[in-house]
Amino acid sequence: MDSFMPVFCGIVPPHLLDKLARAGDPAVAAAARRTLVADAAHRTGRRLTTVVGAPAPAQAVEEGPQRTVYDAQHRTVLPGTKVRSEGGEPVRDATVNRAYAGLGATFELLLTAYGHDSIDGGGLPLDATVHYDENYGNAFWNGEQMVFGDGDGEIFLDFTVAVDVIAHELAHGFTQHSANLTYFGQPGALNESVSDVFGSLVKQYTLDQTADEADWLIGAGLLAPQVSGVALRSMKAPGTAYDDDVLGKDPQPATMDDYVRTGRDNGGVHINSGIPNHAFHLLATQLGGKAWERAGQIWYDTMTSGKLQVDASFTDFAKETVAAAAARYGQGTEHEAVVKAWSQVGVVTG
Repeated sequence: MDSFMPVFCGIVPPHLLDKLARAGDPAVAAAARRTLVADAAHRTGRRLTTVVGAPAPAQAVEEGPQRTVYDAQHRTVLPGTKVRSEGGEPVRDATVNRAYAGLGATFELLLTAYGHDSIDGGGLPLDATVHYDENYGNAFWNGEQMVFGDGDGEIFLDFTVAVDVIAHELAHGFTQHSANLTYFGQPGALNESVSDVFGSLVKQYTLDQTADEADWLIGAGLLAPQVSGVALRSMKAPGTAYDDDVLGKDPQPATMDDYVRTGRDNGGVHINSGIPNHAFHLLATQLGGKAWERAGQIWYDTMTSGKLQVDASFTDFAKETVAAAAARYGQGTEHEAVVKAWSQVGVVTG
């Protein structure tokens, strides 16, 4: 395995926090600025880790998930105070229990659907910290653990309320330990998209939904009631998740026709991820049934094949999904559906 390139991966993109930092409401602006400052510090920390190397994670010795949830008590020292360990009874704090359950749901999908033991395939213990900082408007994977803010109550609610947000962040760990996609430009957008894909699959698995029954929203329930929006992103219809006076309009493109070229947000990793997201949604709904079965299997096979380069473009990734579909299912329905899905979003596979 190549050396890992752990990066700071927050669920709320910088362009949204930048917008909120300029909001007319002083409380909203202050919370966003505080979040941006904290996120900037974490990004620096991740870059240092890529230079000096991350500490070797402890391996699990028991079967099943090895979950530990910590409480930062609104401070920024990680991991914080241990409040619930694997097998422990639920506690009075609902945020702790939601984080614990979300870690378990992600572990269960990976193991049950793909035979993948935790996010690294080797039983990696899953750690999460809740109640991070004050009014912190993000959740992130820092290369070693999950961290959740409580939101400011004005724009964002508690970041453990959406199981797909928990799974999205853990999926960054899965990517880190598999294809290790570079967090910039198209490979960075693929990195984000893979997290959205598996985040959505965990939610659908938890709710036992078919592809047609699923809402394909990322972070539904995370936006406060007064915000004009339904989620952070929509895989079904990128660009439609929110349109709000304070947040602005969802900038995600659905196809390559509207691909956004920008130097911000690591080259638009949270923006252009809408394109591969949409391709996956098209594939899953075309195949029908449970999305984690065939569509998810093709994405899983692609990520764990060892053939994907760390700087893979959309076209590189698409070609590998076509090859993965053919390898597992032959030249039939699944193969045709993958080719068609990428064609519909304007990504070349031939």
